[in-house]
Amino acid sequence: MPAADTRRAAGPTAVAPVPLSQVRADLLLLAVAVLGISLSGPLIAATAAPALAIAFWRNAMAVTGLAPVVALRGRLRRELARLDRRTWLLSLAAGAALAAHFALWLPSLHLTSVASSVALVTTTPIWTTVLLRLRGHRPPAQVWLGTAVAFAGVIMLTGVDLTVSARALAGDALALAGGMTAAVYVLIGAEVRRTTSTTGYTFICYSTTSVLLLAACLATGTSLGGDYTAETWLKLLVLALASQLLGHSLLNRVVQRLGPSVTSTAILLETPGAALIAALWLGQLPPLAAYPALAVILAGLAVVIRAERVRPAPAP
Repeated sequence: MPAADTRRAAGPTAVAPVPLSQVRADLLLLAVAVLGISLSGPLIAATAAPALAIAFWRNAMAVTGLAPVVALRGRLRRELARLDRRTWLLSLAAGAALAAHFALWLPSLHLTSVASSVALVTTTPIWTTVLLRLRGHRPPAQVWLGTAVAFAGVIMLTGVDLTVSARALAGDALALAGGMTAAVYVLIGAEVRRTTSTTGYTFICYSTTSVLLLAACLATGTSLGGDYTAETWLKLLVLALASQLLGHSLLNRVVQRLGPSVTSTAILLETPGAALIAALWLGQLPPLAAYPALAVILAGLAVVIRAERVRPAPAP
């Protein structure tokens, strides 16, 4: 149960347990977030627009939705005005990492299957562990075991897609790189969220992402909507609402109380969720040989997250 994750410490640093009602509310929000991000892959694959433009509009529309909240809430305006230089730089860096994540991952959905792309992009916990190790943290042996298992699944999956086509293999590579940049985004975001509200952080982050993706669209001559149909605009709006505001933003909210372990474990459900939606909506079924590889990747990620969950917290 997530309530068991509540940290205890002796003396004045003790943390009060989170009320059960609050845990249930956060779990409900987490379920909505997972549903939102599960819809992301199939919806992007079904949208008749360039990948860079989709990435730009999903963030720009999210910023448009957040702007009135920031403008009307004086507390938020004061919070943003008080942010120090370090927090601003970290928030901008998180936005840049998120822009790179979208610029790499979204094109992969048009090159390989939704199931393969989502499975590879959700290897983020592996890259998070690697980056933490490079920063001096020493993960337990189980983390490396899970990483090895997940990598074996990645190799299996890319081998399957290599036999399908070089195009599918290129999509796998882009999705994997998208998972790596997402790890950078997660680590920076975790640092900023220690002192900044969800709305304040996401507003700065998504605004930065939108500006960078707009610049990329203009530099590459990507169409931003002059020839889009009404159906395409509707899909972009649903993507911004479901995957960005209800997906990413709710994850940023619940991770503070549920913890990264529970949240990361729930994110693993994006792979089967996206695969199911793609199968029912798009009729897109991965090759039969891909299913064992997907299962191995999920198993490895689960071992990594479980090992991090049971790892004792550092002394205050």
